[in-house]
Amino acid sequence: MSTALSLRQTQALTVRSTKALLRQPALVAPSIFFPIFFAFLGASSFGKTTNIPGFPQVESFLQFSLASTVVQGVLFGSVTGAAALATDIENGFFDRLLLSPSTRSGILIGRLAGSAIFGAAQSLIFILLLLPFNAPVKSGVIGIVALSVSGGIVALAIGSIMSSVAIRTGSAEAVQGAFPLLFVLLFFSSAFFPRETMSGAYKRIADINPISYLVEGMRTLVLDGFNMQALAKTLFIPTAICIVAVALALTQLRRRISAQ
Repeated sequence: MSTALSLRQTQALTVRSTKALLRQPALVAPSIFFPIFFAFLGASSFGKTTNIPGFPQVESFLQFSLASTVVQGVLFGSVTGAAALATDIENGFFDRLLLSPSTRSGILIGRLAGSAIFGAAQSLIFILLLLPFNAPVKSGVIGIVALSVSGGIVALAIGSIMSSVAIRTGSAEAVQGAFPLLFVLLFFSSAFFPRETMSGAYKRIADINPISYLVEGMRTLVLDGFNMQALAKTLFIPTAICIVAVALALTQLRRRISAQ
């Protein structure tokens, strides 16, 4: 099969995946609504914590929590594509795709690309929604683009991890059941409070949690302006996770194909 044909097939599957998300607003809306809800709830409950020692200089708690809102929302949304992949496996559509003269990797990559596009769009929506509520991005357009791109990469990485579960089990319920483990990682990071204000076991876990460094890179772009080190954290950390996650998903796909 030629490379050009494989790319066209992957593009068609990406369009299908993206349209499937847009046609199911009941699945998409929670991943937009709940992160925004939690952001405003956190600002209402913890707004005065910005005055405690060790807390960075911010214009509002919403500005501080913008980075965590992006990551949290992308985590919410990324499971949707993997659950849809599991549904395709359950109803037999996935097997029909395997029997068709289509690129095998494109079946997976097309689904993941749709999740990545949605993740980038989510990130931009969160930034624009919080911007009028005293949550500016100090690094300007460059920072907004970096946050959106990072959101897409995170969605691709997490979607790949969840797709590995979907391909291995063929069960949407298994995907939903594995998803809370990702939120454990999020809550045991510096997503909601700076590490400088932590102590004990919680701080030790946050110190080794890669999500902490991802969120802190995003947060620096929001609070302090453009910084090459922050940009590297924002883009390279999720990219590294993404490479491993996609490789794992493709391995699971090859095993499923060889087992049939």
